[in-house]
Amino acid sequence: MTDEDGYLLANARAEAGTRFEALSAIFDPPTFRRIDGLGIAAGWRCWEVGAGGPSVPTALGERVGPTGRVLATDIDVRWTRAAASEVVEVRRHDVAGDDPPDEAFDLVHARLVLVHVADRERALRSMVAALRPGGWILLEDADPALQPLSSPYEDGPRERLANRIRTGFRAMLAERGADLAYGRRLPASLRAAGLTDVAAEAHFPIASPACDLLETATIAHIRDGLVAGGHATEEEVERHLANVAAGGMDLATAPMVAAWGRRPE
Repeated sequence: MTDEDGYLLANARAEAGTRFEALSAIFDPPTFRRIDGLGIAAGWRCWEVGAGGPSVPTALGERVGPTGRVLATDIDVRWTRAAASEVVEVRRHDVAGDDPPDEAFDLVHARLVLVHVADRERALRSMVAALRPGGWILLEDADPALQPLSSPYEDGPRERLANRIRTGFRAMLAERGADLAYGRRLPASLRAAGLTDVAAEAHFPIASPACDLLETATIAHIRDGLVAGGHATEEEVERHLANVAAGGMDLATAPMVAAWGRRPE
């Protein structure tokens, strides 16, 4: 999906690689705490949906080993290809538009996918249909409406500017069809899909070098849209990036809601 197709943070941009590195540093540890808790083992077959960068499919491949299989899919796989191996297959696939793979998986995982997909119900049905009986699905999606601020406290002008720019970013996402309150509905969506053993939690990182890196890469990615949409001036964008680079700001990401469930035997 390109910018013209509607996705604001398209993989075609060079900044996407830096964003994937930052997202990996922030979210891979809780993601794999959850995946390990689901019992992933050698020989498992996994589908990583909307993989983006290579970190998650690579780590899945390490866990399932040579007797397992990982299918990593995305609409644009230019960053995912680095994960390809004898265990990890990288394939172009649109989870909301294409039929699910013709195989059954022990684990289906998607992170920061459904919040951006227009036909979320179809995408979720596709992922559930690909589970073997007893297989697990783990979905992780942001919920910016739960905590909309970049700086959780406004002590001065740099924090106020950061929050105003984050408000502009959220408006741009909404204009492109993102559901900014989707994450909180994940558990209910999994139960409605007929899954059992449904549970959920949220991860809310604040103040880390990776959060600063993610902010810098994201603002660089969307700066033209921020200016064109009247959300910030060129000078304000430059000032915000300089403020982040100077350090000392506690920048937060949107809460990441994770929900998981099992297909009945």
